Amino acid sequence: MIDPTPKATLHRYLRSARESVLWKLEGLSEYDVRRPMTPTGTNLLGLVKHLAGMELGYFGETFDRPSDEPLPWMAEDAEPNADLWATATESREQIVGLYHRACAHADATIDALTLESAGRVPWWPAGRDTVTLHLILTHMIAETSRHAGHADIVRESIDGAIGMRAGNDNLPAVDKAWWEDYLGRLERTAREAPAP
Repeated sequence: MIDPTPKATLHRYLRSARESVLWKLEGLSEYDVRRPMTPTGTNLLGLVKHLAGMELGYFGETFDRPSDEPLPWMAEDAEPNADLWATATESREQIVGLYHRACAHADATIDALTLESAGRVPWWPAGRDTVTLHLILTHMIAETSRHAGHADIVRESIDGAIGMRAGNDNLPAVDKAWWEDYLGRLERTAREAPAP
């Protein structure tokens, strides 16, 4: 039976979003997981690297439960966006392994604390930096889900693979012809829409 308590529910949603992000890497080459797919460089492995840092920061430092994971890309002197791409010397296995360890560290914090447990986010402005586990769980569900959406679009742009996660694509059961017709209707509608 699924635990219906608020903390367990929030934790379940966070875990689901994490799975979605990692699933988007499956079956892709090293090039494709690193390949920048937007003008700002969004790439799948970079999203995982970024989320690893967020998990460690928000569930570690915030609640005075730091990990021993070195994150040089999060240092004050790191270049902008250093956490959003994997260097040539950082393997997929290293980044995914880091994410698994970061999530395990976060899960231990979530399990150890109550939703009302207080923490402090050192990089948030004074006056907003005092938080609860409830707020941080909600924040990380939003953060991870936002990046899972990015990963959906990036993956579809790479090879056409779609869906929410393994075993649950969360899409209508239709064929390729239906999608082509649907896309055509959307394009026609967009062109026919009146200008403001």
